[in-house]
Amino acid sequence: MMNTSAEVFAPATMANLGVGFDILGLALEEPGDIVRAELMDAPGVEIAHIEGDDGKLTRDPAKNTAGVAAASVLRLLSVDRGVRLTLFKRLPLASGLGSSAASAVAAAVAVNAILGYPFSAEQLLPAALDGEAAVSGYHADNVGPCLFGGITLVSGIESTRIRRMPIPTALHLAMVTPDIAVPTAMARSVLPATVPLRDMVRQTAAVARLIDAIYRDDVEAMAQAMESDGIIEPARAHLMPMLAEVRVAAKRAGALAVVISGAGPTLCAICDSEPHARAAAAAMQSVYDNAQIPCVSRSSRVSSRGARVLAAN
Repeated sequence: MMNTSAEVFAPATMANLGVGFDILGLALEEPGDIVRAELMDAPGVEIAHIEGDDGKLTRDPAKNTAGVAAASVLRLLSVDRGVRLTLFKRLPLASGLGSSAASAVAAAVAVNAILGYPFSAEQLLPAALDGEAAVSGYHADNVGPCLFGGITLVSGIESTRIRRMPIPTALHLAMVTPDIAVPTAMARSVLPATVPLRDMVRQTAAVARLIDAIYRDDVEAMAQAMESDGIIEPARAHLMPMLAEVRVAAKRAGALAVVISGAGPTLCAICDSEPHARAAAAAMQSVYDNAQIPCVSRSSRVSSRGARVLAAN
């Protein structure tokens, strides 16, 4: 039985986890995007309104991540009716928090709710990836954790290639997002075309240490592994204002490590308690405040849930 409307929350995500470029990601409890979908008699997808993007996102459903994902779900069921979308952007654009993935996932889940839940989350993955691909490429390091929740190991674009891992008990995160856009395409353009063999070996060893630490519930070892990236961070560091200063300030406040979230410029501090996470968030904020760079800081935990339906009727 179809619903006439649905509203869905999709969480922010952090891709890479430092050393796991394009293969690791996690979902945050907050913040996230919200998409409201309403059933239309006419076929197709319409984007009625976007709030919170400062007018930067297109309302062309063929070019907007939410619109593309919604259309993909409708095609899966071959329905002759359409949906009208309203996007509430709570994630900054080009911030390293999976903004495009959140909109795509929220739209896919909302349309599925309107259609009466014919598809599982696993079956919605291709539609969400279609949406993400519209602006950021066909990869699941953000879409996977956003859709399924938790910490995910992504070895492909099929649901069977996305594995959820345990969430360390004491893991807390603090983030700061300076008001500087770092589009994914820009962040990828500065990466090295080739990597020396010894660097590749060190990086794969760090990924192995990280996964081992996650399964052993060892936040300190997890943090050490995440911060040992010798390939991606060195290439991207110049895109992240005051990375070194933020790292020092966060550690003085009790953080165990600081890494770039996704493509950046959001920086994420790995902490072993809520007080340390709050203190690290404030310390990172003060670095940018003193430099007169606008920013937003927050603390959060890993969300065990991915996108969720807030209302459907």
